[in-house]
Amino acid sequence: MKKRVAAFCSHGGSNFASIADAAARGEIPVEVVVMVHNNARAGAKEKAKARGIPTEWVPRKRFATDEEYAAHLFAILERYTVDIVALAGFMQRIPEEVVRRYAGRMTNIHPALLPFFGGKGFYGMRVHTAVFEAGMKVSGPTVHLVDEQYDHGPILLQRAVAIDDCRNPEEIAARVLKEEHRIYPEAVGLLAQGRFQLEGRRAALIPS
Repeated sequence: MKKRVAAFCSHGGSNFASIADAAARGEIPVEVVVMVHNNARAGAKEKAKARGIPTEWVPRKRFATDEEYAAHLFAILERYTVDIVALAGFMQRIPEEVVRRYAGRMTNIHPALLPFFGGKGFYGMRVHTAVFEAGMKVSGPTVHLVDEQYDHGPILLQRAVAIDDCRNPEEIAARVLKEEHRIYPEAVGLLAQGRFQLEGRRAALIPS
């Protein structure tokens, strides 16, 4: 049976689209059933509409407390009977009670090889700029489970990308993004199949 996925986005949603398209092609055993966004102008809305996927706009400022915000998110996830939550460029901290309820079933993608260039304040071009200024020869995306700390949960998949010939952070970003679109659907598909075994903070891949 296919696992039901909710994608959370704030901007363009290209990683959300990569998961939805892989699912539609039958490459991974999931169905993206809803796209939750906190930005009324998110480009991910058009991507969802084009794919016939419902959207839910949930701006944090609408809620007086984290408890009210969490309750609303829970209501959405329960309404769509969500099994897995995939954060795909969602620029809002998820309430801890939501993270705990979906422990082991909530993923995020980071545009660098964690644990390097991660943590609070490291997102988007800030990451690629830091990688470039550090003189790194490789970078690449990391898909990890979400816990209560930024970019801290067990790593599911990583993919190294050579960047030694990149002349600026923008070139690094473009190169890493291509790999993000491959690795995120793969990781979500493996998670849906129960192919990861957690051993402390290490997520071991179980052979098929």
